This record gives sequence, C-alpha cells and structure tokens, in this order.
Amino acid sequence: MKPALLELQGFSVAYDRVEVVRNLSLRVDAGSIVTVIGANGAGKSTLLNAAMGLLPSKGFVALDGLDLRDVEAETRVARGLALVSERRELFTSMPVEDNLRLGAMRLGTRGTPRDCLAEVYRRFPRLSERKHQAAGTLSGGERQMLALGRAMMSKPRLLMLDEPSLGLAPRIVRETMLMIAALRDSGVSILLVEQNARAALELADYGYVMELGEITIEGAATELARDPRIIDTYLGLGANRANA
Repeated sequence: MKPALLELQGFSVAYDRVEVVRNLSLRVDAGSIVTVIGANGAGKSTLLNAAMGLLPSKGFVALDGLDLRDVEAETRVARGLALVSERRELFTSMPVEDNLRLGAMRLGTRGTPRDCLAEVYRRFPRLSERKHQAAGTLSGGERQMLALGRAMMSKPRLLMLDEPSLGLAPRIVRETMLMIAALRDSGVSILLVEQNARAALELADYGYVMELGEITIEGAATELARDPRIIDTYLGLGANRANA
C-alpha cells in the first residue's frame, strides 16, 4: 500500500483531561476525498483543528510521510496543509482581494502570490467580479467561495474543510460540493468534515463515521451510503434525531 498523504495513528485530543478524540486512526490518499461524518459533539472539528496544529494532540500525524508532531501550524501550511474552518474567519471589513492575499502569507516556494491570485480568479470568477467589495457584504455562498479561495492561495496539497455546507441553501450546497469535486480533480486532496452526510458520501471516495470521539465505522463511501446503520442514523429518519 502506498504511503498516505495524511496519516493519523493513535491520535487523541483532550480538553481539561477529558478526551474529545480518542486513539483515532485515519488516512487520506493523494487525489482522494475522504469524509468524516457524525453528529454534533462527535469531535469532528476538534480532529481537524488538532491535525492542523491549532490544538495539542497525542499520537502520530504525518503529511506524505513527514512527521508533523511538534510542528507549528504555520509550518504545516508551508508544507502543504490548509484548513477552512466552519466559521470561515474572513476579515469582513476588508476587500475580497485583500482577504485572498492574506492566504498567500505562508506560500513558501510553491508559487507566487500573483500566480495564485490569477488561479483563484480563474477557478472562482465571481470573486474576481467582487474583488474590491468588502467580504462582509458577500452572500453566504460567496463567503464560502472566498474561504475556499483564500485557502487555495497557499497552494495546499491537502485541504481540510469543516462543515462547508453550514448555513447554506440547498442549491448553494450543491454548488459548493461541485467546487470541492473540481478542486480534487485539479490535484488537491480533501479531508471533508460534514454533517450533511448524504452530500458528503455522494462526493467522497472513502468515509469515516465518528461518534463520541471515536471512529465506529469506515469504508468506501458508496458502501457506507448503503449501510443500514448509516441510513437509519444519518441518511433516513434517524438523521434528524442524530443531528438535533
């Protein structure tokens, strides 16, 4: 088996001695979309933040075989890891283009800000049309597009997305998922945390189900989408109870 692009083994994260993520193992292969689904409070966002180096963790974490333990978040970005949080964390009073340029601050040697900006505008023409507009005046879908574009300014090899469909209308959710698929097709690997399990499994190659900080089920996304346990809890009537 080829080495994973991202690999976590025995990965744990604790708040005040309470383990929120426990002894988790996960891998993302190059060129793939891997999703982690689960209810609120399962530890999904904590997993991404710790993998990014924003939270202390225990266990093994590596990017393309390179050990990231004791490596700060800024250095992880420079090595090709990027995170779009569920809050999107845009500078709402700043123009779209200034928000994008901030994403190139940890670009390293993988390109120039001008080239990266041109690529983002090619991929997201709407951002080019609104480049002088304050980020806070954008629609919800445009803000998500800007958050994706800013992350792409660092030319990541692996992009981690935390609830990209949060707060978006169904039509915009579909557009967002198509944008994510296009990023994968361009060579960017994706680790997708998503409460919209149906959309996530339709998009992903492989999936993990996270419950109370642990991986309880994993497999090919197409197989998970047919699993009666997943259907009952996350895709069928049970989804409303799980995500309430």
